Amino acid sequence: MLVSQDQPTSSEAPLQLLLFVDGRPKSRQQVQRIRAYLKELEAEYKFELQIIEVGQQPYLAEHFKLVATPALIKIHPEPRQTLAGSNIVAEIKNWWPRWQAAVDAYLKLQSDLQENTEENGRVRESSSSIHSIAVSAEVMRLSDEVFRLKQENEKLQEQLQFKDRVIAMLAHDLRNPLTATAIAIDTLQSNYNPEKGVFRRLTPATTVHLFKQARSQTKIIDKMITDLLQVGRNNESELPIQPQKVQLGELCQEGLAELRDRYIAKSLKIKKDIPQDLPCVYADPERIRQVLINLLDNAIKYTPEGGSIIVSGLHRTTQKIQFSIGDTGPGIPEENRERVFEHKFRLKRDEATDGYGIGLCLCQRIVRAHYGQIWVDSSPGGGAWFHFTLPVYPN
Repeated sequence: MLVSQDQPTSSEAPLQLLLFVDGRPKSRQQVQRIRAYLKELEAEYKFELQIIEVGQQPYLAEHFKLVATPALIKIHPEPRQTLAGSNIVAEIKNWWPRWQAAVDAYLKLQSDLQENTEENGRVRESSSSIHSIAVSAEVMRLSDEVFRLKQENEKLQEQLQFKDRVIAMLAHDLRNPLTATAIAIDTLQSNYNPEKGVFRRLTPATTVHLFKQARSQTKIIDKMITDLLQVGRNNESELPIQPQKVQLGELCQEGLAELRDRYIAKSLKIKKDIPQDLPCVYADPERIRQVLINLLDNAIKYTPEGGSIIVSGLHRTTQKIQFSIGDTGPGIPEENRERVFEHKFRLKRDEATDGYGIGLCLCQRIVRAHYGQIWVDSSPGGGAWFHFTLPVYPN
């Protein structure tokens, strides 16, 4: 009996064969020859052949440790035997007489066992090799599926923990800039005389300072939200950029101007070493601005009062510009200098400080989107020294 089924089923045939096939044209021709030859034998011998598509039943192929198809496997009676190669028909002709002898011996043994069980009043329980193999293959498949689901569950648990952590830190970190903004706005509002269009009891300098404070704090909030949204997207997806001609020195100067109040409040010295003839880069100005602001923000945060921040540019090759931002803070331990760019990684010393451990990850994604590199080493002043490269704008 020749059958083709998606899954092996129970059988009582004394000779049971499995034929593993694939979809290749050459393989199909060989399978046709094998089936045609077995069809000739079917009238003389009772056997069962089941056709197994490897693509549909990969776990059965794994169960039998197959390395090539087509392959014909005798699974009953024992011992199991596999025929493979370019001329399976010739191998069947060679082995068929021995298979039949094994079948005859098996049938005689079953007959003797049946007589003995009938004499002892017991009923013989039949078993199926094909059925047991199908069960084994299904167990393998389910084991793999359980392993895959465990991995997905671990990943989801990690994402949920990160979400909870971000929500907690967001609530904490947003409170400071929101409070500062609210105080500045409330002070301006309570001292504003709408009839005269002036601020009572506030000097012009104080009024300007309060407006700048409110504007600066809202920018901090915007940066925090932007970083979270961008890093929260699929890390494997490509970060879209719109490159154009950019003067990196000017872009850095704008970033320093934006953060001026912060580094002045800590009495930090800004040292610049940007050559006048530094070529323009081919980059997305908004994306690179994010990199500069993130690196400058970190430098200001970790540099103690009275310390220094160094900004330098270097025309490294004809095609690459290197830009560096250093500080005189605590620096980054050598064993963590690669990990600081990982998604959500934070140094233990920073766990009690503001931030999410995503800023440097975002910087790395942006720089890589420009086919550049970013890394960190020790600053000459004893702190951290961050470098990144960008392509030179083609003339």
